[in-house]
Amino acid sequence: MADEIIKKYGKRVGYTDAEMEKFYEGGHRIRHLKRLAESAPLYTIEAEVVKSRNCNSGHVEGQRLFLDIDGNLLTKLCPKKMCVYLVAQLVIPVAQINERLSEGHDPKDFHFMRYVRCPDVGVECLGYGDVMLKVSVVPRV
Repeated sequence: MADEIIKKYGKRVGYTDAEMEKFYEGGHRIRHLKRLAESAPLYTIEAEVVKSRNCNSGHVEGQRLFLDIDGNLLTKLCPKKMCVYLVAQLVIPVAQINERLSEGHDPKDFHFMRYVRCPDVGVECLGYGDVMLKVSVVPRV
């Protein structure tokens, strides 16, 4: 089964035969893709705006951004306008969730960065606005 998953992945991303051969070096990529393929239909990553003040992009409390477990924004489920500075803060939590899945752990029980903030510090600190997201893993519906 893992071999079929790897072949499908290689075809989807356009690997050459040489790249496919190289891909098998080290077991981590095989394990990672196999476990993510198994988990993909089960989970979605949700980032909910839990605090928002003076956001230039219009992010408001209660708004939700959705990503698949690979970290791709599910744009049909996201706000039409999203701030690159805010979305960029999701890199580490998504990587942690991926790592937990890859190692066979519960993806909902990651330790750091359950909350992330826009790097803007707000007007009182010579910035502009302030937005915070709560990151969680939810069952896929």
